[in-house]
Amino acid sequence: MTKPKASKTAAPAASYTNDAIHLAFEPGSTPADVAATVARTLTLPQTNAAAVIENWQRDTHDVNVLAAELGRQVEAVNRGDLRRAEGMLIAQAHTLDSIFTNLARRATNQEYLKQWEAYMRMAMKAQNQCRMTLETLATIKNPPVVYAKQANINNGGQQQVNNGTAPTSTPASAHPQETAFQPNELLEDQRHGRTQLDARAKAAASRTHQDVETVGAVNRPAQR
Repeated sequence: MTKPKASKTAAPAASYTNDAIHLAFEPGSTPADVAATVARTLTLPQTNAAAVIENWQRDTHDVNVLAAELGRQVEAVNRGDLRRAEGMLIAQAHTLDSIFTNLARRATNQEYLKQWEAYMRMAMKAQNQCRMTLETLATIKNPPVVYAKQANINNGGQQQVNNGTAPTSTPASAHPQETAFQPNELLEDQRHGRTQLDARAKAAASRTHQDVETVGAVNRPAQR
């Protein structure tokens, strides 16, 4: 007696529409409106991403449904929700680490230097990409703090000084102000109380070297 063969039911084929992007138009749209809608849709990030994913993974999804899902993720990021982006980065870091481990293990089984160097070079590239991915994730979780130094901005005669406190505005004067200079203590003569470099100042009389005084009119010679 022969046993009846078990019949296998074929899975229904999914009706994917990967050959076209659906567009919605308002009733009574003009050709200019249609052209604008097509241009706007084809330049959306989710549309381009869905087209690329569809080329890599053929017949596994509906490109229009994928574009709609990517659009919802874009809206979440615009609202400040970065949980999916953080999950993507950590998953990619683990994937790159797995690639590095696989290539490094293959390098140890190579007999010739050329093959060993090729595997190690690709392994270190994967390791560097893993490190950069983790740095990006750390930057998203803990953004750096920027400390701005003082900046002087002159807008139409209004001087604005920004140094971390409330900005102050001082109108530019029509006449330049005189600058007061403080005397330099190193140039002061402590003995006579005057500035050494001031040629116009008169010094007090001194009793030193009295024999070298001005010749009087009586003792002048007849011929010079």
